Amino acid sequence: MVDYHAANNQSSTGGVQTYMEQENDWDRDLLLDPAWEKQQRKTFTAWCNSHLRKAGTQIENIEEDFRDGLKLMLLLEVISGERLPKPERGKMRVHKINNVNKALDFIASKGVKLVSIGAEEIVDGNAKMTLGMIWTIILRFAIQDISVEETSAKEGLLLWCQRKTAPYKNVNVQNFHISWKDGLAFNALIHRHRPDLIDYDSLRKDDPVTNLNNAFEVAEKHLDIPKMLDAEDIVGTARPDEKAIMTYVSSFYHAFSGAQKAETAANRICKVLAVNQENEQMMEDYEKLASELLEWIRRTIPWLQDRTQEKTMNKMQAKQEDFRDYRRVHKPPKVQEKCQLEISFNTLQTKLRLSNRPAFMPSEGRMVSDINGAWHTLEGAEKGYEEWILSEIRRLERLEHLAEKFHQKAAIHESWTDGKEAMLTQKDYETSTLSEVKALLRKHEAFESDLAAHQDRVEQIAAIAQELNELDYYDSASVNTRCQKICDQWDLLGGLTQSRKESLERTEKQLESIDELYLEYAKRAAPFNNWMEGAMEDLQDMFIVHNIEEIQGLITAHEQFKSTLPEANKEREAIQAIQAEVQKIAQSNGIKLSGANPYTTITPESIDNKWEKAMGMVPQRDQALQGELNKQRNNDSLRAKFATQANTVGAYIQDKMEEIGRISIEMNGTLEDQLTSLKEYQETIMSYMPEINTLEGYHQHIQEALIFDNQYTPYTMEHLRVGWEQLLTTIARTINEVENQILTRDAKGISQEQLFEYRASFNHFDKDHSGALQAEEFKACLISLGYDVENDKQGDTEFARIMGIVDPNGSGAVTFQAFIDYMSRETTDTDTADQVIASFKILAADKNFITADELRRELPPDQAEYCIARMAPYTGPDAVPGALDYMSFSTALYGESDL
Repeated sequence: MVDYHAANNQSSTGGVQTYMEQENDWDRDLLLDPAWEKQQRKTFTAWCNSHLRKAGTQIENIEEDFRDGLKLMLLLEVISGERLPKPERGKMRVHKINNVNKALDFIASKGVKLVSIGAEEIVDGNAKMTLGMIWTIILRFAIQDISVEETSAKEGLLLWCQRKTAPYKNVNVQNFHISWKDGLAFNALIHRHRPDLIDYDSLRKDDPVTNLNNAFEVAEKHLDIPKMLDAEDIVGTARPDEKAIMTYVSSFYHAFSGAQKAETAANRICKVLAVNQENEQMMEDYEKLASELLEWIRRTIPWLQDRTQEKTMNKMQAKQEDFRDYRRVHKPPKVQEKCQLEISFNTLQTKLRLSNRPAFMPSEGRMVSDINGAWHTLEGAEKGYEEWILSEIRRLERLEHLAEKFHQKAAIHESWTDGKEAMLTQKDYETSTLSEVKALLRKHEAFESDLAAHQDRVEQIAAIAQELNELDYYDSASVNTRCQKICDQWDLLGGLTQSRKESLERTEKQLESIDELYLEYAKRAAPFNNWMEGAMEDLQDMFIVHNIEEIQGLITAHEQFKSTLPEANKEREAIQAIQAEVQKIAQSNGIKLSGANPYTTITPESIDNKWEKAMGMVPQRDQALQGELNKQRNNDSLRAKFATQANTVGAYIQDKMEEIGRISIEMNGTLEDQLTSLKEYQETIMSYMPEINTLEGYHQHIQEALIFDNQYTPYTMEHLRVGWEQLLTTIARTINEVENQILTRDAKGISQEQLFEYRASFNHFDKDHSGALQAEEFKACLISLGYDVENDKQGDTEFARIMGIVDPNGSGAVTFQAFIDYMSRETTDTDTADQVIASFKILAADKNFITADELRRELPPDQAEYCIARMAPYTGPDAVPGALDYMSFSTALYGESDL
């Protein structure tokens, strides 16, 4: 039977009006129908005895056995669990009245008004007054506390009966009289809770007596509910007594409420444990994925930080191809893993908040911020590596060009110096005539002029060698050796030149005759010859350009050079005319010439040969410059093609980023509809991937063509890659936010209309459409929703408390997820540690510990074993072997410690 001791813990003030109505109802029924009175006598007597037997007594006649007040006081003590004043044991009438008054005073103290019921009527054995008093006690202690879905007492009991019997055919409980006449409702109640006791399908609606007797006997034998009515009395009455039926049915309610509480407690524990198991699995998955991603970043960064230089362009281009492979193949899956990691972390934190669990703190070094920091370091290393590769390619390209230029100039210089040392060391002037000496002196002056002209070339050779050393050219040793040999030889030639000049000048005083024409020829031929050699050197000079403007500059310079050729040809003709004049004078004066100009080795034939050779190089130079111009035009076409695609992709990414911002604010429909729309929108964006791949192809062509700038677009491939990855991450995060809202709605029981209202309020105050409310915007939103956070001391304190909940990090902004978490917390109930402890206490039959057998009996196998593995042994004074501490286990579920 049910323990009614807890009935008196509730306030009695709310029941006064109810009992007044009940008393008025009883007054109208003072003249009972004899059949009803019989039913009430039997029912009320059985109900009283079901409680009095706990005290070892009972009554036979309800109006006689309560006359002295002793059993009446005893009945009240049993059903209330409280002690009444000590009864008087005398046999006189006054003693009996005093005892009954003590009982009536106790009933009145419970908020019950006893209208027209006095102690004298009870002592005198007034049946109607006695039955009315017992009915009032039944209402107060057996029916008032029944509560089902916000209805109580009679309505609550009726709703409970309707819910329990709804699945059964031929049962339609609408009242507490004729709905119970056929006995099927009683049998349905028993079968609903104990299907092993009743074969419901064998019952017939047209056999009410059998049905009623079956239910009453099963209840008395198996449920400890005494038989309070006779089947014949119910069937033989047109309208069974409502109070008798309510009394009897309330006994069924209390008999089954214990089983219902155990079922509810087990369900609550199962729910809590299922959530905890799922959260633990998500934590393990997060830790594993975070560790793998961080390990990949740790392995990759040293590779990106390696700056080992290569000696050749081919090896450096191989490194560049490896880097492209990394960008196209290895990095994209890790970008997806990073995005999934953030989504999993956010979803886990949302589930923990919804289940009232402490926030998840990953292992040291595995926070989302740690991963973002490592990722930032990776991208910094990646950018630095790419810049280094490009700079190294430029360096090697320049090195190859400089090395070729060095060897070309060195070869020309070495060709020029060949034989000069022997020439400067000969003693020919010692046996020469005066004219010959003067000729030698003039020849030496011409040589000095030529030597001075070559000074610039030697300085260029040394400068190129120095630059090759500074750029760390791999074959710098051989370059330095050759350069040093040239410089040493040049210094030697300078010394020899000075020595020969001094010797000639000493001899010059003895020699007077000199041929001015030869001298003039030599002086003009030497610079002209040097100019031709310089021109041929320039016409053969290697060039490297990066755009059309540079090659057009070279073409312009070449055209300017060609414009000087007529003037140069005039100079050549003038030099040749000097030689012709020498021949003319010699012939006219009969002078026999030796056939050679004593002042120079430059012959007219060599000048003509070099001139013809130089003129042949001009069209070759034209062709080379035109070929380079075509190449630069092709490069410009590649730039334009890349720029067209890049501008289209850049505008697309920017438009989609702005569109996502608007969608997140203006989304309508149910959350499921929003989620479907967002996923379709994500698929639309992913369908744009071929355009990105096309752009990557153009970018590869540009890099292969060694194009390093592009004036047709502000976008670089790196910017567009980052923008594309940010676009994919943003839409994934937006989808994740909607999924978390669905989790919040389902877990908190929030309606779609409430979510729309929260979204509308949030968007209204989000003036800058940033997706977050600043502190003042959030305060205005709370005030519009009816919160008292006005600008006074109490309002500021309350607002600070709320901000501590929705913005624990103190960022000064409130996200929509934090906003709905707070609003749902304000309007819904969540499981707490105390509720879980209370549920375990029910399963443990009110003990302070629970055993493994009890857990396996009440919980599903996997969750029972989950509890057994994590519960510590109970060490209290009432401990028994195998006792487990469910209190500390329940506290840990909601505390900071890990199980």
